[in-house]
Amino acid sequence: MAKLVEVIPNFSEGRRPEVLDQIINAILSVQGVVLLDREMDADHNRAVVTYVGEPQATLEAAFRAIKTASEALDISTHKGEHPRMGATDVCPFVPISGVTTEECIELARQLGERVGRELEIPVYLYELAATRPERTNLADVRAGEYEGIRDDIETNPARKPDFGPSKMHVRGGATAIGVRLPLVAYNVYLDTPNVNVAKRIANGIRSRSGGYMFCKALGFEIKERNQAQVSMNLVNHPKTPIFRVFETVKSEAERWGARATSSEIVGLVPNAALIDVAEFYLRLENFSKDQILEEKLRKSLETQSTSRGLLDFVESVASSSPAPGGGSVSACAGTLAAALTGMVCRLTLGKKKYADVQDEISDTMKIADSLKRQLFGLIDEDAKAFDAVMAARKLPKDNEKQVASRAEAIQRATIVAAEVPLKVMKTCAEVLKVAKVAAEKGNVNSVSDAGCAALNCRSGALGAYLNVRINLPGIEDEAVRSRIVAEADQIKSQIEELAQSVYEIVLSKV
Repeated sequence: MAKLVEVIPNFSEGRRPEVLDQIINAILSVQGVVLLDREMDADHNRAVVTYVGEPQATLEAAFRAIKTASEALDISTHKGEHPRMGATDVCPFVPISGVTTEECIELARQLGERVGRELEIPVYLYELAATRPERTNLADVRAGEYEGIRDDIETNPARKPDFGPSKMHVRGGATAIGVRLPLVAYNVYLDTPNVNVAKRIANGIRSRSGGYMFCKALGFEIKERNQAQVSMNLVNHPKTPIFRVFETVKSEAERWGARATSSEIVGLVPNAALIDVAEFYLRLENFSKDQILEEKLRKSLETQSTSRGLLDFVESVASSSPAPGGGSVSACAGTLAAALTGMVCRLTLGKKKYADVQDEISDTMKIADSLKRQLFGLIDEDAKAFDAVMAARKLPKDNEKQVASRAEAIQRATIVAAEVPLKVMKTCAEVLKVAKVAAEKGNVNSVSDAGCAALNCRSGALGAYLNVRINLPGIEDEAVRSRIVAEADQIKSQIEELAQSVYEIVLSKV
């Protein structure tokens, strides 16, 4: 699975397409980045760009976009309906495949540090990348907007940015860089230009005012259409679905003598979010995503590709090449364990017998799915770590400088080669925790699958432990070696205890 990150930078420019073209050209100048969408709104005076790529490519593209925006725009003269504090107002990273939120947080920090240092733009980390609780919510970070932050940043310690100077950039202002999960940007138009109606509705439905937990909402006047608009970000569409907020906006609008005339989705939307809408309004019975032609075709093609990929992996392991080897196979075992755990959860959800554990099982499933992606990425990462050690050993050693450089490279690569299986062990420990929940509270008809998950997880973790130990003699730094072995031994004990616990739970139920 390729490592893919989605980035959705928002720029304070919604009226000059030629300026947005400059910014997009800067993004696309980075090899491996693919543009998915671009949206401009003249009333908001804001543009939203969506692109994907491998982690480091998306980081470089984001930096070039922020740099170009700070040169092409002047936030001090910006006027528009949408709250803003910088030329590049926000830049969130979203993990898509083969990438963890932790890896995206590291990307956000690297980008923030570079923007602050090279461009001298103050950067605030928000959402999952926030360095303090009061900066988790973007609205709190952006409170006062450009003017308020400009007047406060140099004297108020609470406004000190995470990176860059405590002074607004002349043209670029300030930027918020963060990490979040996929969201739905959704707007509903009303048949009145009275913005107070939209603001009252927004206040009633947004989470910070006691409304829907995963809804952020504002009210705007869209002068071009002579209508008020309720603008929303649904940050967890399964728990706060589109149809629910739309029905509430309709109902609330009627209280104020208005009607919801239409709605729009800004940017891209997950397929599942629209399927939920169809199920609700059509009142479909026993509907499955597999009934959608495109979904069925996609899954069929993915199954063929996966089967071929699995066979290729097995043949690669069986070959005379030393990589992929035991480390990759251990990560694969952990991946299958997480997948089995997710399956047990899915076979539990929607069953009346397990109605009282639906929320817990749903959360467990999401954790298992995330761990599955992490371990899948580690299959390839372990092979690359071994290849890096071999490459370091092949470096020239014709003089003292080359000998020293080669030795340093070998040490760096060997430490990574031990750290990767250690990461596999840590992740397997997390899988065992959710496998235990699945065994205890999941569908009893699938409890043996939870047991198989635990056994595969134990196997993967112990295999990874062996791969940690075999690399230790090559690490010359005693402190590093001691730290790694201590962590590995501690996790090994935890793994054995958890696996045995799950196994006993399963035996008691079969």
